[in-house]
Amino acid sequence: MSSTPTSEVTVGRVAKAHGVHGELSVDVRTDEPELRFAPDSVLRARLRDGTARPLTVAAARPHGERLLVRFAEVLTRDVAETLRGALLLVDVADLPPSEDPDEFYDHELEGLAATLSDGTPVGTVLEVVHGPGGDLLVLELDGGREVLVPFVHAIVPEVDVAAKRVVLDPPEGLLDMP
Repeated sequence: MSSTPTSEVTVGRVAKAHGVHGELSVDVRTDEPELRFAPDSVLRARLRDGTARPLTVAAARPHGERLLVRFAEVLTRDVAETLRGALLLVDVADLPPSEDPDEFYDHELEGLAATLSDGTPVGTVLEVVHGPGGDLLVLELDGGREVLVPFVHAIVPEVDVAAKRVVLDPPEGLLDMP
């Protein structure tokens, strides 16, 4: 289950230090990296030990599938190494509303009840996993078992954030897998 408080969302994760001047290689977890990692943006870093600290973006540039980010507070490789594995967070209140009715922030989906189209309860959305083949909903089925459900319109035809539910139309056997 996601460990991020509901008032914050993860926009990146520090993979490793890069170079000798404190630059960090960051796995991006936002659709708007140019906004979230713009110079002077302030992110909150939650370190692996649970502590947190603010970091101010000094510069960011693409590097393959990741971003290389330099923070004003991180001037050496030694300091950068202490941030390995840190989650980079922003406050939910700082997120712009989505203009597309079929796009959702992960935090809006986590915790929603999952039902079949006939109203039969199935379980709860634990988290959203962003994979190379597309997004997946991690559902905790009634009974505690977890399953991955492709987050595509054919299988998840309805998302009603206000009603706190997603409607599923799974192919036969999807929810029966061990």
